[in-house]
Amino acid sequence: MTEPSKVIHVRNVGQEISENDLLQLFQPFGVITKLVMLRAKNQALLQMQDIAAAVNAMQFYSNVQPSIRGRSVYVQFSSHQELTTVDQNAQGRGDEPNRILLVSIHHVLYPITVEVLHQVFSPHGIVEKIVTFQKSAGFQALIQYELTQTAISARNSLQGRNIYDGCCQLDIQFSNLDELQVSYNNERPRDFTNPNLPSEPKGKSPQQGYGDAGAMYPWQGSGPRGVGFPQMGNAAAIATAFPSGLPPGISGTNDRCTIIVSNLNPDRIDEDKLFNLFSIYGNIVRIKHLRNKPDHALVQMGDGFQAELAVHFLKGAMLFGQRLEVNYSKYPNINTGPETRDYSNSNLNRFNRNAAKNYRYCCSPTKMIHVSSLPQDVTEEEIVAHLEEHGPIVNTKLFEMNGKKQALVLFDNEEQATEALVCQHATSLGGSIIRISFSQVQSI
Repeated sequence: MTEPSKVIHVRNVGQEISENDLLQLFQPFGVITKLVMLRAKNQALLQMQDIAAAVNAMQFYSNVQPSIRGRSVYVQFSSHQELTTVDQNAQGRGDEPNRILLVSIHHVLYPITVEVLHQVFSPHGIVEKIVTFQKSAGFQALIQYELTQTAISARNSLQGRNIYDGCCQLDIQFSNLDELQVSYNNERPRDFTNPNLPSEPKGKSPQQGYGDAGAMYPWQGSGPRGVGFPQMGNAAAIATAFPSGLPPGISGTNDRCTIIVSNLNPDRIDEDKLFNLFSIYGNIVRIKHLRNKPDHALVQMGDGFQAELAVHFLKGAMLFGQRLEVNYSKYPNINTGPETRDYSNSNLNRFNRNAAKNYRYCCSPTKMIHVSSLPQDVTEEEIVAHLEEHGPIVNTKLFEMNGKKQALVLFDNEEQATEALVCQHATSLGGSIIRISFSQVQSI
């Protein structure tokens, strides 16, 4: 048994556990003077004001299993009798103020980008540079302020707080870097003092990483995003659409916008049909049907979140007798050219209006389609006649909502419904351009 100490060693401290969580666990037993988070080891060292307080905590937790956010943590006396500044700096948790902050974000349910971070941190002072990167510990960022005092203010105000309600919690420490080196501006790094930097490296390797507190935080560069559709332009819409968190299987951290679709039926597919299918999950920038591989196509979505929705919901879908393969492309974007169809200014892009509603309705292909923008005098017979070439229609329901005619149409299987959507969305019925999407309604 380790002899009693003011310092308590905590193990199994997951990345979702913040400093504030640990403070709340031990504050009932006395004043906490120091806290060191050993993120790389999933551990922490916590120093109470005196040995008596530490003994009280250890006696209590010897009978009650301590748990934070559903995770059991394990406590014991540390071999340290005192946490020194050297101990803290060695683990990257030094308290020496600096104008550069190292920010770890835990419990990420919504996409976090440079724009989101700038909106969070800029109220506390002038933010000069931001670099974001993904590490095994999760999503992290370096925030460089103009002044050290504003960095201190930001840390004091924001430490332990959530960017969105119930998620995206900030864990902030001072970096030991003197200056962030940013070579170009895009969704990952941004130099707000030099907006004229290029958006991607030209003939050079991307920046390899930042060393901070003895650890390397690698950053992988990415090319420019879709014109007119920045990564988090719809942050508020996403939060509104998914108030309880993103759908299962959606991480919200993807930043790749371009998708490669394979195993297409080359005799029946074209760019407009692909647009009709993929635009259910986000705005479409460009589509390129690969002529040298006629069963392949590239689809560039408006941002990484929309691309993740499309890959998640369409992987394995059946269309024209083929099971689609849907994956992220190695290309950051699709270049303009004679074989590329540009949709960036199309008024058929669904997410330019009512984005939250469109996000909420995203799902895998279903047997039921929802048809809207119908003429007021349309009949069920006319709807059936317009769609029945794609497969037997089991049932239909014509109804009115907010003074507008709409319909639910149930096919025999998902593939028939998908074919009807890709072929008949944005076609004319009785002089009206109809809109079709998948419905999550199970029966009529």
